[in-house]
Amino acid sequence: MPEVREKRGVIRTFFPEDRVGRSLTLSTMAFALSSGVFYTVSTLYFTLVIGLGATTVGLGLGIAGGAGVLASYASGWLADRVGAHRVQTVATLLNGLAMLAYTLASDAVVFTLVACLAALMRSASGTSKQAMLARWYTGPERVVVRARMRVVTNVFIGLGTLAAAAALLTGTAVAYQAAMIASGVLLLAATVPLARLGSRVPELPARMVASAEGQAADTPAGGRSPLKDRTYLASVACNAVVAVHFGLLTVGVPLWVASTGAPTAIVSVLLVLNTVVVAVLQVRVSRGVHDVRRAGIAVRRASWLLALACGLYALAGYGNMITACVLLLLAGLAHAFGEILGEAGGWGMAFELADQRNAGAYQGLSQTGYAIAAMVSPVLVTATAIEHETVGWLALAALFVAGGTGAAAVARRYRPRATSVPEAPVPAGAGAKAR
Repeated sequence: MPEVREKRGVIRTFFPEDRVGRSLTLSTMAFALSSGVFYTVSTLYFTLVIGLGATTVGLGLGIAGGAGVLASYASGWLADRVGAHRVQTVATLLNGLAMLAYTLASDAVVFTLVACLAALMRSASGTSKQAMLARWYTGPERVVVRARMRVVTNVFIGLGTLAAAAALLTGTAVAYQAAMIASGVLLLAATVPLARLGSRVPELPARMVASAEGQAADTPAGGRSPLKDRTYLASVACNAVVAVHFGLLTVGVPLWVASTGAPTAIVSVLLVLNTVVVAVLQVRVSRGVHDVRRAGIAVRRASWLLALACGLYALAGYGNMITACVLLLLAGLAHAFGEILGEAGGWGMAFELADQRNAGAYQGLSQTGYAIAAMVSPVLVTATAIEHETVGWLALAALFVAGGTGAAAVARRYRPRATSVPEAPVPAGAGAKAR
């Protein structure tokens, strides 16, 4: 029986029963495939094919990252007014066009403009998807469905990375250009499951926009603007601190491994290990964190695991090849478990602390926190762990613990808001629980 339940869980992850979840999942598959291809070949395409310098690429992407941060909150505000499903569809479509436009970029100015458009639409797509989940699902289903989406994302990014290896093996300008075109086409394909979703699910449009009461409200507890909700702001800030860990695996660890006795190939092993842990355990550890206090505890435990990972990463710099590899693998495990716990707890707090009258704006603010973390983490990680080695790793560990402790404190002091309006009733026949 456990095997049957597990098999059903896997099937529901990739092929949800309800139409909204199925459409979002199919779109996520194409989106993630595109991301895997893009992440693999984009830097080489920008430098070898367009002919941009590494500094120019970094500056352009940094400017684009700033634009993406601004778009996270703005797109949530827009989703409350025109419908999260509409923002999701248009943002995905324009993101695909931006990917295709990279093939027309011939200088630094055009490259930066295209990168800004891509970052704006990527942020809008992420925020609107979060808003759709917040509005369509209720209670524990929100976090579980979000966890399933993350599993799908990780698996298909990996598949996209493997597919892009053909371009790397070929190593020609034509191959890199073909990969960039494929990335854009996949994003355009990601809009297909979303098209006409509002007409296929008649009750969806009304659930995707803020009520007139929500748009008019302006209470200290939240109402129209989450920027006035001190509890939510504190939650976003603490979870953003913990989310800095994403820069460890993508930037810090590869640079750190080069200074240890371990072979550089261990970086690939750590990335695969992380993907496997997320795919196997993310949904399981996400159950129950719709309770705000349990979500805060999950984030605090995640911060301890991330601090442990930092200590193990630091120790790897003192051993021989075998010792360094063992320590790096243990650090990678602690890091992966910390990641899935932190993500689950962060989603629980983001959904349950929000005033559902303006779910888009609240989820936009939550996504803004993650976007800021993604923007500052490469600089922060290199300025601490890489520049100052053991002391820097310990500073990062202390930072994670501070963020996790703060998140748990926010969750512990939370009291359900009396001003929130009840969520819309679940339409008959719409699906299980909240569909």
